[in-house]
Amino acid sequence: MTKNIAVLTSGGDAPGMNAGIRAVVRSAIHSGMKVWGVERGYQGLIDNRLVEMDGRSVSGIINRGGTILHSARCEAFLVPAGRERAAKTLLDRDIDGLVVIGGDGTYRGAAALYEEHGIRCVGMPGTIDNDIGGTDFTIGYDTALNTAVEAIDRLRDTADSHDRIFFVEVMGRHSGYLAMMSGIAGGAEAVLVPETPTDIGVLVDRLRACRDRGKTSSIVVVAEGDEAGNASEIAAKVSEQSEFTDQRVTVIGHLQRGGSPTAWDRILASRLGVAAVEALVEGQSNVMAALNGGEVILRPFSDTWEVKSAFDPRCVRIADVLAT
Repeated sequence: MTKNIAVLTSGGDAPGMNAGIRAVVRSAIHSGMKVWGVERGYQGLIDNRLVEMDGRSVSGIINRGGTILHSARCEAFLVPAGRERAAKTLLDRDIDGLVVIGGDGTYRGAAALYEEHGIRCVGMPGTIDNDIGGTDFTIGYDTALNTAVEAIDRLRDTADSHDRIFFVEVMGRHSGYLAMMSGIAGGAEAVLVPETPTDIGVLVDRLRACRDRGKTSSIVVVAEGDEAGNASEIAAKVSEQSEFTDQRVTVIGHLQRGGSPTAWDRILASRLGVAAVEALVEGQSNVMAALNGGEVILRPFSDTWEVKSAFDPRCVRIADVLAT
């Protein structure tokens, strides 16, 4: 029977991670277990940076952005010697279960920890990109989406006032899901994502068509990982190939990571946190607590890199149709 568990956050921070930590800690205590917080992700396991947590440790954090446990990328954990040190940190405290909050890289590390040292691990998907296979939504995505849409709404006001084109860059190095949904919700005239090819000539034609229909300003949403370049590079290419020279570029960037999580992200993190602890109580390992069709289920870690994520290129067409 699981008696002691630990929880860590790894990779990029996402709004709602604190709500997830809170859910894990209080659910573990409710189940009669001791729970430890690992500071700075896998690096904290290697450096033996653990703190025992109780219900008061997570009081008042459900509305806070970021992660109270902090996060870090850890090169040392990528090699067997680093994972051996991490496992020793846990075993020395008789910790036999670990909840990891993060993305597919986090899960690969957890899977290796189980395979090599028998530490049972359960994951919670936490990333603003919503690009983890096997779950409909990830912790932090909804907050990041609302932040991006609010920024687009504000930029629309100034674009209209000055008859300009705004290129708005949102996060998404390998996934355009956040950009795609931001563009639809923000009424963008074009959305450029890494999953579909970007033709600058086609983009220029679309902007001209918008102008010919009487639009005096336009918003182009660009995922940071678009194959044609970042927002500044794409704006320069448009300027070179057209008469559209009065344009501005705004990079929303890490603003999307911060801020108080939405109610949706708090609820999602809470549901997944309870499910993760219950999975450990049941003896599960190498699984992720995921949301599928409104239900919380357990999916194998391997789904995060083998199953196609939620991106649907047809939604880009929706943005194109609604821009007419």
